[in-house]
Amino acid sequence: WDGVRSHQACNNMKAMKLGDHAFFYHSVKARLIVGIVEVVKLYYPDPSDDSERFGMVDFKAIKSVNKPVSLADIKATPELRDMALVRQSRLSVCPVSDGEWKIIMAMAETTL
Repeated sequence: WDGVRSHQACNNMKAMKLGDHAFFYHSVKARLIVGIVEVVKLYYPDPSDDSERFGMVDFKAIKSVNKPVSLADIKATPELRDMALVRQSRLSVCPVSDGEWKIIMAMAETTL
């Protein structure tokens, strides 16, 4: 596996704090939010990157969502039209606002 190779995604990872929660999103085929993870190690250099330009963040799994949320469902929700995932669906690491988090958690029928 070659890690994240996007400067914007790396900048998003650099902004993460220990204990932050994030959605686990299958981005290749299904395009679904399927779980919640927590940041357990802050941004550090990716050892698989010989150029030393990219890094990574470590997460631990918290829980699966009760109802996976598809990218199509997110795009069909007017309140989420400005979400980074909608605007840049190929970006592997995107910020999620508090309001977006609440809407998606409701769509996923999940609480923490």
